[in-house]
Amino acid sequence: MDFYVYYKVPAAHAAGLQPAVAAMQAALAGAHGLAPALKRRPGAADGVQTWMEVYPGADAGFAAALAAAAEAAGLARWIAGPRHVEVFEDLPPCA
Repeated sequence: MDFYVYYKVPAAHAAGLQPAVAAMQAALAGAHGLAPALKRRPGAADGVQTWMEVYPGADAGFAAALAAAAEAAGLARWIAGPRHVEVFEDLPPCA
């Protein structure tokens, strides 16, 4: 499964948030054998950016670890609104 987490970030908070997310992702990568990515939508609307964390190849139990890691990292203090978590899985190949 691949986990996609998106949220809004006031541009003024980006410099504080980025190292916190990077540290959290590094810890999750080591603990779960993942290669996470951090992305940002180009530009900002009304001074707010949209960010996305990507965690490819995670297992179903990763959701709890991700929520706990975000809480422990204190990400909410830099984010405007909730973190939205979406989970996708690969489709089986056609025969």
